[in-house]
Amino acid sequence: MKNLGMIINAHKPEAVEMGRRLLRWGRENETPILLPHHEASVLITDGLSDEEWLKSVDIAVVVGGDGTFLRAARYVLEAGIPLYGINLGHLGFLASGKAEEAEQDLAHVAKGDYDLFERHLLHCNLFRDGETLHSMYALNDFVLTKNAIARLLRIEVRFNDKFFGVLPSDGIIISSPTGSTAYALSAGGPIIPPHMRSMLLAPICAHTLYSRPLLAAPEDVITLTPKGGLRDVTLTQDGQLAYEILPGDSIGISLSDRAVRTINMPNRAFLDLVREKLGWGQSLNGADRHLNSWLEE
Repeated sequence: MKNLGMIINAHKPEAVEMGRRLLRWGRENETPILLPHHEASVLITDGLSDEEWLKSVDIAVVVGGDGTFLRAARYVLEAGIPLYGINLGHLGFLASGKAEEAEQDLAHVAKGDYDLFERHLLHCNLFRDGETLHSMYALNDFVLTKNAIARLLRIEVRFNDKFFGVLPSDGIIISSPTGSTAYALSAGGPIIPPHMRSMLLAPICAHTLYSRPLLAAPEDVITLTPKGGLRDVTLTQDGQLAYEILPGDSIGISLSDRAVRTINMPNRAFLDLVREKLGWGQSLNGADRHLNSWLEE
């Protein structure tokens, strides 16, 4: 049996209630679920320090949405703990487990009956004055964007230090395959299966007719440099951490060998999620049925 830990979205009442429900299941099935100190205080029970929890847990159950999953991925990165997400959010491509099947899924997870995947991370270096100011990882994406009232950005793009072009836009998303179903999807990017080793460059509201999302090879390094001396520019890491970008700064992004391990149930493959979450191939559902009826009239 695996030692299970749990991370929850403490700001969601339904996640807190699910946490209590899973703790009851663990007690009733002689499968203790270990909690970090923060989660334990929210659920009013005993917990472990971060250091103790990371050393003791074999698999972490993440209760919330994809945002909670991204936070959990950073938390367990150095420990290499696999993550299984129970979705209480909206789409939920990372947190793919269903709330109504949570106890059943946990029984499978505790016995080792699951599929394990590696999702490779993006690595980013933020350079200032010729030095590395920040070095960081992202599971979904890094996004270079202007602030709300800033003017149009002009971003120089280089591949492997070779000039590619200057893109006028509201920003640029550099996404991993995992992040292709997140912000990059809204920007018109393709869906990339998470086992593929690649990067995706997706412009945000590009002010050109030629700009399209572009796939990069796993060995490529993409360098972004804002031009024109603007100061209202921000780099975000997985949509959760933000860094101020000053004139002269540049950002180098590559696909890392490091990976976050995630767990899926054997009957919930990535393409099953695409079909379910995005309605892929369901041409006679909802609005399409209404449109077909209107056309027939």
